[in-house]
Parts: sequence; C-alpha cells; structure tokens
Amino acid sequence: LMNAAVAQDVEPARITQHCDSVSLCFSKGLGAPAGAVLAGHREFVAEAWRVRKLLGGGMRQAGVLAAAARLGLEHAEATLRRDHDNARHFAEGIQELNSPLCSVNLATVETNIVMVSIRGGWASPAELCEHLRAVSEEELAETGQAVSVLLFPWSAHTVRAVWHRDVSARDTELAKNKLEFVARKCQE
Repeated sequence: LMNAAVAQDVEPARITQHCDSVSLCFSKGLGAPAGAVLAGHREFVAEAWRVRKLLGGGMRQAGVLAAAARLGLEHAEATLRRDHDNARHFAEGIQELNSPLCSVNLATVETNIVMVSIRGGWASPAELCEHLRAVSEEELAETGQAVSVLLFPWSAHTVRAVWHRDVSARDTELAKNKLEFVARKCQE
C-alpha cells in the first residue's frame, strides 16, 4: 500500500477508499521490527480481534513496536522513494548491459520491485540466483570485491529483486556490478 501510494504520489486513503478492509504491515518497507494494523468496518475488526485472541495472538507492552511503526510511517515517503530510485537504477543497469541473457521492461519498474527476464544461457532462474549468491575466488581476483546478491526465482523465466530500507545506493551498485560479472562469465 505504502509503496503504491508513494509511486503514484497519492495519499494511501485514495487507494483504499473503495476497500472493505485494509491490512498494513509495518515490518516490510517501513522498517519496523514487527507489527501491522487492520482497518475495516467495526464488526469486521471486532471479529478479527476475537479470532486473534481465540488463536492465542496478542502482545503485551507493544509500545516499543508502535514507536518503530510510527517512525517508519513518518519517514515512509523518503524511505520508499529511495527504495524505488535504487530499484530503478538497478533495472536501468540491466538494460544498459544489453545482455542476451537477461532483460528488464523498464515500464514495469514503478516501485521497489524489479522483475528480471531470463533468456538462454542459464538453465533456470534458480541457477542465476545461485551464481549471484555465491562468491568465488575468481570474482574477488577480477573485481576486488566479494559480493553476495540475494534474488528470488519467481517463475520459469523470471527472477525478482526487491529493495528495502537496508539496501543502500552503494549496495545497489554492487548488485548491478555482480550481475554484470555473472552475465559476462556465463557468456564466456
């Protein structure tokens, strides 16, 4: 919700105005250690509260977590916009590679998520993800850096990369360089 609101430059309420209920997790892009809120009609929230208690859910002294959630909300626009910018920079780097092995549709990079299309050369997205995660002596010797990049094999021909508050512009540059290194080695 918050990523969509920042990307569209609208208040979250504008997106949710036609929803019966909304759940917002504070530990995703907002950076809180835990916590979420649920909003909806009074009866819906009351039933959710009852079921949560029935299943043993509940927290004591949640003020510390609420403070972290509040801080995340107060800084959401700047934090999420930075995540979006980093994701865009990574996607543009893939596009600049002009590699026959991977590509990105820049028109689809609107938030902190980049879907990378995989073509030939790699047996599977999982194999690419393994190469990006692994650090080799060859990489260290050629680039002077040992970088491990975690992406997710999303489908038969796609991997997903997601940015969050703990991924900096420098980390993004390193990830881009690692993908370039892996793609070059695969083509050799």
